Amino acid sequence: LPGAGKTYCLLKVIEMLEGDGLKVGGMITEPIVKRNRREGFYVMDWATKEKRVFASREITSKTMVGRYGVDISALEEVGVNALRGATANADKPLLLTLHKKSRNPLLQDIRRRDDVRILEVTMVNRNLLPYKIVKLMKGEVL
Repeated sequence: LPGAGKTYCLLKVIEMLEGDGLKVGGMITEPIVKRNRREGFYVMDWATKEKRVFASREITSKTMVGRYGVDISALEEVGVNALRGATANADKPLLLTLHKKSRNPLLQDIRRRDDVRILEVTMVNRNLLPYKIVKLMKGEVL
């Protein structure tokens, strides 16, 4: 759910993994906030730090997510390329943050996999969950 702390939790996990000397790659989205109001989102390649606006109230597009127009080319050029690079160079598990109500067929297929662990981020657990996730990613028994 929006505001539950998914991005906070992800950034904390990244900080902990990088603090342990592990290489982290992939993409992250960050809100664009102007005058305390969310106006859209950036997509950023974590490894290169390349960042582009991919969703905004100011983008006119056939593709809409809520009230935001989506620049598919920005998402593909930055986000998809970041994921390709990360998966090509990764020997560690993938960590995804998804909205609980996401119903995309690809995401549904991912949810059904035996090697997937789904953890819900809430206001109550978002401070402790990064520690649990890091242990899981390192293969430690909980």
